[in-house]
Amino acid sequence: MRDKILTGATDLFLNYGFKSVTMDDIANALGVSKKTIYQHFDNKTKLVEAATSHVFQSISEGIEEIIDSNKNPIEEIYSIKQFVTEYLKNEKSSPQYQLQKYYPKIFKNLKNSQFCIMQNCVTDNLNKGVQNGLYRDTIHVDFISRIYFNTLLIIKDKDLFPENKFSIQMLMSNFIEYHLRGICTPKGLEILNKYINSNQV
Repeated sequence: MRDKILTGATDLFLNYGFKSVTMDDIANALGVSKKTIYQHFDNKTKLVEAATSHVFQSISEGIEEIIDSNKNPIEEIYSIKQFVTEYLKNEKSSPQYQLQKYYPKIFKNLKNSQFCIMQNCVTDNLNKGVQNGLYRDTIHVDFISRIYFNTLLIIKDKDLFPENKFSIQMLMSNFIEYHLRGICTPKGLEILNKYINSNQV
């Protein structure tokens, strides 16, 4: 039952937002009583905490699978973007923004965990790109990996990028292209241009 509640609540949170979804909403959607939910989660904050951990674990595993598939570094970045965007349902409920605003402690812990995973992921991608001759060998890998991670957080700030002007798909696609054009070699740019021309990114 705990897994059923966690899965159902996570789906609702990603669709409608951490703030918007109430315990009543979750109970009604799952066809259980609130008492049943409280037997497994003391309060909504505990449920939100468990849901964010569940999402983080699932996304981490998905990213690992993509990396293990040995795509070229440029295609790898786009594949990860596509996977994460689809998993988070195009972030139509702005889950990260709501989490930061209404559950700052959970957001901080999640951000720290995300940084550890993303730092390794982006660093490996950068090093692989340099080795394959797709990224310039003069780039500062540690600097760029940190800029990449923090920019991902910034573009999801709805105060800076209001939803009525900037869709998450547009933000992500423009950011990744901006990132890659700054580090690619001529060989890498050729692959990037071909990828963009053959895919609606």
